[in-house]
Amino acid sequence: MLNRSSRNKTLQLSNEDRIRLRNQLATLQNGVLEGIVHGDFKQQLQFLPKKCVDLLFLDPPYNLSKKFNTQKFSKIDKKEYSNWLNSVLLSLLPYLKQTATVYICGDWFSSYSIFDVASEHLFVRNRITWEREKGRGAKNKWKNNSEDIWFCTVSDEYYFNVDAVKLRRKVLAPYTNNGDPKDWEITKDGNFRDTYPSNLWTDISIPFWSMSENTEHPTQKSEKLLAKLILASSKENDLIFDPFLGSGTSCVVSKKLGRKYLGIELDEEFCLLALRRLEMADTDKTIQGYTDNVFWERNSGK
Repeated sequence: MLNRSSRNKTLQLSNEDRIRLRNQLATLQNGVLEGIVHGDFKQQLQFLPKKCVDLLFLDPPYNLSKKFNTQKFSKIDKKEYSNWLNSVLLSLLPYLKQTATVYICGDWFSSYSIFDVASEHLFVRNRITWEREKGRGAKNKWKNNSEDIWFCTVSDEYYFNVDAVKLRRKVLAPYTNNGDPKDWEITKDGNFRDTYPSNLWTDISIPFWSMSENTEHPTQKSEKLLAKLILASSKENDLIFDPFLGSGTSCVVSKKLGRKYLGIELDEEFCLLALRRLEMADTDKTIQGYTDNVFWERNSGK
């Protein structure tokens, strides 16, 4: 393990951790429908029952060149990427319930392909755009500071609980009704209003070195982001499936929120990091930015 500052909370595994955690990897051939599986999701699908998934979180490699530890994805022609993404989605569709929701992640360039492919097979409800506050500036174009998540459903019958994902905002110009707060509350920490969420998210923090959820995965999504999707589009004990698991955020948040989870990942090290995070979730159910059953603005101290 690397020597790091005591303030650096990035998760590391020891060799002892790796030996212990390998024994916790799930094997779908044994009829298991929950856990972390090391392998190619397309080879594992044969062991899943049809129409078992309530929420599919699809976070494939974006159409850019990126190394994921032992794996690498190289940027390809837009049409070729669309064809690849189409084959991914087609392979997963038989395992989705008729009431299932699908969230597909991408950057601005990949989003061209996502809409083309998703609209062929699913009902596209709308697109979430969330702000990345990290990243280097650009001198010859506008800094790329956002990513997209496409909200899709298998049918017109789907679950969506907007009350579970309200955002608590500080009230700067409070309205009153006969001197009483109108749609806001006075608290010891200030004046706040619980607002319905839009499809533009500016309250997400990218995991970084001082956060205990942080890993070395290059495109790790935050627990807060996954919590919004899972709370809005699933119920307790629903099955959340992530075929491009990475370091396990979707499974960790599912566990913290009382959902069943299944994640498949090609890279063993990321599988083991996911298992370690699941162990940590046994004693720590907190999600940064989500307390008192509401989400808080970024840098609010919650």
